[in-house]
Amino acid sequence: MFPTLVSRAATALLLGGNLVAAIELNIDDATSIKNAAATIAYDMMTYYQGNQSGGIPGVLPGPPPNPPNGYYWWESGAMWGSLIDYWHFTGDASYNDVIEAGIQWQVGEHDDMMPSNWSASMGNDDQGFWGMTAMSAAETNFQNPASNQPSWLSLAQAVFNTQAARLEIETLCGGGLRWQVYQYLTGYDYKNTIANGCFFNLGARLARYTDNATYASFAEETWNWVTNIGLMDAQYNIYDGAHVETNCTDINKIQFSYNMGVWTLGAATMWNYTNGSAIWEQRVNGLLNATFNVFFPDDIAYEVACESKLTCTTDMYSFKAYLTRWLAQTTFLAPWTRDIIMPKLRASAIAAAEQCSGGTNGRTCGLSWSKGTVWDGTQGVGQQMAAMAVIFTNLIPLADIGPPLTNATGGTSAGNPDAGSQSVANPAAIKPATEADRVGAGILTTLMLVGATGMFGWMSL
Repeated sequence: MFPTLVSRAATALLLGGNLVAAIELNIDDATSIKNAAATIAYDMMTYYQGNQSGGIPGVLPGPPPNPPNGYYWWESGAMWGSLIDYWHFTGDASYNDVIEAGIQWQVGEHDDMMPSNWSASMGNDDQGFWGMTAMSAAETNFQNPASNQPSWLSLAQAVFNTQAARLEIETLCGGGLRWQVYQYLTGYDYKNTIANGCFFNLGARLARYTDNATYASFAEETWNWVTNIGLMDAQYNIYDGAHVETNCTDINKIQFSYNMGVWTLGAATMWNYTNGSAIWEQRVNGLLNATFNVFFPDDIAYEVACESKLTCTTDMYSFKAYLTRWLAQTTFLAPWTRDIIMPKLRASAIAAAEQCSGGTNGRTCGLSWSKGTVWDGTQGVGQQMAAMAVIFTNLIPLADIGPPLTNATGGTSAGNPDAGSQSVANPAAIKPATEADRVGAGILTTLMLVGATGMFGWMSL
């Protein structure tokens, strides 16, 4: 594998020097797909400053308004998850040491993906994205951390356990996770589908990985709550959320692509875990039909809530990254879906590569894949992540990529069923971190630069 890594890094360096403009892609050639994904990954990682003196390991610059175009904590966790899949699909381990160090730096004081430095914006969905990234690391046998650090599986279990504890004391709206973790945060009175979708997704995957029915029971209950409350309708359209003051009757019917992805992968995992349950097959098919009807006009992924007028928030620019990754994973867990999913990923990848045609380097990726080579003028981590993800998923028919592992099929990450038990029992007692806290965390970065940067160190030069 080492010669491949050297070749891939050399390709990115050449492209990083502006010797080639735009992203060239032959969708039927594995080498072309890997080179295109490598170039986009390289450009995406130029936004990351956590391996530089004064940066905070594991997180992108932000949150806004410092800097105004910064990123919230959750998207950093989502980026590491995308890069784990990038490694898993392409075999390029260039960023693996940086990924490992970044995740481990953000595990929090109680190894539950709830660092107090980010308590000022801690949502259940934020924590959930980091938990799903840890789950991906376990399912792919991503390089295991040192024995004195929490394992990937135990981190996923800690996220699940802390959220299950919150869920079990929740009575308003008949259950369901709130958007925010802490009472002092705006949005604590809102129950949204992505927070519950992350919990459902994680529960299904933990059930399959560990063969523990308790996780599956929570996943089933979460599905029932979302459908009973109306956040998922009879046609499997998924809406954003509702407020507890109205007993969750004021449903906000805006639709986002990542909701479809997180629930579809969770449902496919439940089908797999239940050895082909007819009800879960029906649910997977229903979700796919709704996904294709709403988010794939002309077979190309489209963020309906904001793409037409480019009114997306920074978060929304990344949503198609998760939709396409999770649809790709669905093809492994529910194999009959491959023939209907892959044509959408193929068309979207071709379009995404064409849209990577802007910026000063001539290959910056925009959001508007349906616009072809006419760059839409947007740029950022989300746009790069989405293009990278949809392109590397097209290695599925061309490379030997296996399904997510379990502890019975070769998964090596050690678990801890009691993970998260040391978390703060009363979330209301935690107050937001001050700016001084964050600056202090940044100063510590220098102490880990030599050990954490690895092959990625040259990017900070």
